Amino acid sequence: MQNYAQRIIAGLLVLMGLGGCMSAPQSTFLLENFQQASQQNSSFDLPSRLHLDSVSFFPQELYQCGPAALATVLNSSAVLVEPEELVAQVYVPARQGSLQIEMLAAARRYGRIAYLLPPSLEVLLSELVAGRPVLVMQNLGLERLPQWHYAVAVGYDFSTQEIILRSGVVKNYRTKLKTFERTWQRAEHWAVVLLSPGELAAHADEKAYFEAVSGFAREADEESLHAAYVAGLERWPASSTLGMGLGNLHYAKQRLDEAAQSYSTVLDHSPNYAAAHNNLAQVLLEQGAFQRAQLHAEMAVAIGGAFLESYKKTLATIKLKLAASASN
Repeated sequence: MQNYAQRIIAGLLVLMGLGGCMSAPQSTFLLENFQQASQQNSSFDLPSRLHLDSVSFFPQELYQCGPAALATVLNSSAVLVEPEELVAQVYVPARQGSLQIEMLAAARRYGRIAYLLPPSLEVLLSELVAGRPVLVMQNLGLERLPQWHYAVAVGYDFSTQEIILRSGVVKNYRTKLKTFERTWQRAEHWAVVLLSPGELAAHADEKAYFEAVSGFAREADEESLHAAYVAGLERWPASSTLGMGLGNLHYAKQRLDEAAQSYSTVLDHSPNYAAAHNNLAQVLLEQGAFQRAQLHAEMAVAIGGAFLESYKKTLATIKLKLAASASN
């Protein structure tokens, strides 16, 4: 505990030395707006304070807090796991720490979608309001001499201008929002929430969600991945990327009717999406609807794009099938 406290103190001393040349615009904006709303007795977008005190706490120093921080958010997402079970998956001895990519991959192996938040302090706090602790990375040192640190945000208090973290061996580590923003900024505002398949973040973004689900697909079982796509399409019914993902999942399992419906829905919203025309043509080919398949394959070729040669092969195969069926 003493070593951890010494590192924190050292990091804060560095921060105080840099305080004059580092701004915290997001904290300043939020706090000024909160104070203005309080003075005018008007509503504010976020509650004045919040503390997810029931979030698990795993004090840990030996492995640089990565496994403990990840275990914290996993347990809050109903995945019961101890930090020791995660060490082999995320801790890199040569670096004496955990890489972000390993942290995300481990979360996916436990059936959770690792959703990267945008670099917005307000969004981060909104996730807390939604009941989700947020896994964050901080740099407690300098850009040239970093001290990387994982923590979990579990609350905040605008009246004291603080954020509350599960940090190392301190259960409720309180630090000024502006100090946190600076350390978070030097870690490129890295923040993650874990979603169960079928769940969306409080301020979900279509592109970010698709990227999160694409990463999840490397580890997910079919049922979980299906739930993730369906939830996304309920929120963004015109999403071509999510629609294609669902169609490809159906096709991989040879559910041809469902695959054709997914690709057709994509084309309803994006009629010039060449890949959807090509994939629908392939499904129709396998269903024996050769003439309809040819129409969509020709559309894919006409639209073209990076996969034009693949579209041409699909069209050529369909023409051969048509010719064979005509000669019989």
